[in-house]
Amino acid sequence: MSVVPDAVPDPREAPPLRWGVLGAGYIGGSFVDAVTRYTQGEVIAVGSRDIHKASKFAADHHVPRAYGSYEELVTDPDVDAVYVATPHSHHCDHALLAIGAGKHVLVEKAFTRNAAEARRVVEAARTAGVFCMEAMMTRHLPHVAALREVLARGDIGEVREVRAGFDVQSPYDATHRMYDPALAGGVLLDLGIYPLSFVVDLLGTPDEVRATALLAPTGVDVHDVLSLRYRHDALAVLTTSVRAASPSVATIIGTEGRIDVAAEYFVPTTFTVTTADGTVSELDGRPRDEDGVPFTEGKQYEAAEVARCIAEGLTESPRMTLDQTLALMEIMDDVRAQVGVVYPGE
Repeated sequence: MSVVPDAVPDPREAPPLRWGVLGAGYIGGSFVDAVTRYTQGEVIAVGSRDIHKASKFAADHHVPRAYGSYEELVTDPDVDAVYVATPHSHHCDHALLAIGAGKHVLVEKAFTRNAAEARRVVEAARTAGVFCMEAMMTRHLPHVAALREVLARGDIGEVREVRAGFDVQSPYDATHRMYDPALAGGVLLDLGIYPLSFVVDLLGTPDEVRATALLAPTGVDVHDVLSLRYRHDALAVLTTSVRAASPSVATIIGTEGRIDVAAEYFVPTTFTVTTADGTVSELDGRPRDEDGVPFTEGKQYEAAEVARCIAEGLTESPRMTLDQTLALMEIMDDVRAQVGVVYPGE
């Protein structure tokens, strides 16, 4: 099996950046650990509406400063960039808060609840001249860069179909954020954004999207099937669910072969290329740490991308542009309209 860790820059070689984390939950913790372990950056502060929660988070993840409000976090003069790690329902307000304080922002996916909110954030960032990016780590991973190279070379001919899914078993609980419409719950924004962004990265914005879904008693989607059409050239079939677990694999089928991406294609993983003549090539896109253990997380790559772009004077990433994020949000608005999911206040 060929190893392809050099397909993208080593995150440990990116310039240092001082981060503040807005939101003291699990996702924020995984970001802190990735930045601390695999980059030259450092997380110097965390902010929560609850000082006790912020203090515990800071102690657990060795973050030196804990704030009991988001305003204190974004106005810390030593913070260069803010990672927004709150529920989707609050991304817009919290990103605008950070941008208003002159901070660069990395906003956890899904970027906002809808395209209208996304446009507000993008316009604010562009007006302020600060860096802004959606935190879709898959865009920056070694195996995805290698995968794009394989497709560009035409190793499997013209792409005709992509299949991708992301399913996680999550028992119904009306009070859980996944099922709460007030927190922009539902499977599409939480999990479905991964296969959707993956396909749009490879094939571009589709010409047509058709969707069907099953809804929870609270009105949010819990099982989605999306069909994307690209002119008369290719189709993509995407599934996402919280009703049953699956390996979460992806397959790309071409006129002269196929690519099978191993389980959890959205984090560092491997893939197999099978060409029409029967040749099979296996590529490993999992970089190793100093002990030779493969990375299982990928947030260090998005953090490194932010650091490199800021150092180069860029206000958005060429690998995850703001226009691409807006296009994804518009697709998800279309999907929710088709299946009948509406959030409070929309």
